[in-house]
Amino acid sequence: MTGRAAALSLLGVLVALVLAVLAAGAVMVARGEEPGGIEEAWLALLGPPDLGPVDFAALRRMPSRGDALACAADICPLAQADAVPPDYAVAGARLREIVRAVAARQPRTALVFTDHWGEQDRYVARTAVLRCPDTVTVEIVGRGEGRSSLALYIRSQAGCPVPATSHGRLTRWLDGIAAAAGTEANKG
Repeated sequence: MTGRAAALSLLGVLVALVLAVLAAGAVMVARGEEPGGIEEAWLALLGPPDLGPVDFAALRRMPSRGDALACAADICPLAQADAVPPDYAVAGARLREIVRAVAARQPRTALVFTDHWGEQDRYVARTAVLRCPDTVTVEIVGRGEGRSSLALYIRSQAGCPVPATSHGRLTRWLDGIAAAAGTEANKG
């Protein structure tokens, strides 16, 4: 076999290998959350999708991560926020219900933890195609009688950072919360 024939043969093997890997990946993506799907692969590669609680008072953002933060400076004094949520004219318990309703309307999003003794809830939200998991942590903050605000932090797992997705998700959540809280305030 000549050098050229050997090179072509090796190239053919490499192309076949790449096509096989792409086909396996496509099958995993198509299976999604089913056994053998992409969610199972993310779990095996990166660990659990819920990245755990956030201490907003001590939060320091990682510059290389795909994250997004909405938080007032008095709640997150050590972190630069992407947005500052307003104080809503609704009580904290009602704002938490509003956040849960907004989360329930988000595609591929599930409540994974609720702090029954505190004011923090965590959700896992997944991207549309590759189903990359984001942990969405929301903490309700009382602002006096009948008023509240929140801190909302979206973190992508390492290896799956998609900053545009995190920032878009942050905007959608804040817009939904503001619309619902504004409607609540107008009723009262």
